[in-house]
Amino acid sequence: MSEFDQSIVRTQESILATNKVLKNTYMLLSATLIFSAFTAFIASQVVSLESMRMVSISSTIGAFLILFFVLPKYAESSGMGGIVVTFLFTGLLGFGVGPLVSAVMTFHGNGTQIVATALGGTGVIFLSLSAYVLTTKKDFSFLAGFLFAGVIILIIASVLSMVMGISGLPLAINVAVLFIFSGFILFDTSRIIHGGEDNYIHACVGLYISIFNIFNALLSLLLSFSKD
Repeated sequence: MSEFDQSIVRTQESILATNKVLKNTYMLLSATLIFSAFTAFIASQVVSLESMRMVSISSTIGAFLILFFVLPKYAESSGMGGIVVTFLFTGLLGFGVGPLVSAVMTFHGNGTQIVATALGGTGVIFLSLSAYVLTTKKDFSFLAGFLFAGVIILIIASVLSMVMGISGLPLAINVAVLFIFSGFILFDTSRIIHGGEDNYIHACVGLYISIFNIFNALLSLLLSFSKD
């Protein structure tokens, strides 16, 4: 076999591998989003208003402990461990946000519309950005430094908001979250199609976190501008 033929074979194998990662990523992402919706519904039925905030904080902390200390041990394995841990992580985040969504729908006259708009907006953002990357094949790896800096700034701004209670800062943070995690969707999808990410569990978790944060930011912004 000539070097040219070998190059073609390697290219074809690379394309097949990329398509497999992309397919598995979106299948797992769809399943985890459905599972999160289910755990959110369960939480909305069993968590009282008095314990809502504590449950939300505890679930979020638990989810990110799993993300940083448990998932790395299983994501690279060939067994089902990584998938199970991914569902545990996304399920906890769903459980944490469920009571908050339920409270919005219960205590705001247009709460159902607000939640539906946030969900719809999140879907439009994700699908539009993903479709753009998949159709143009553009490489967004150049965003890495900007996104990292953006996350650091978000963390600092969030701490300042909690400690100092600066007026208008939460609104600015939510707007920044929309832009930064929209950038992450472009970046992560680009990494998949250009071979920079060959682990569909890592890819799924990255996209899920972006979707989760965009939804929460949209929900907060819609509540801020709601007249009810």
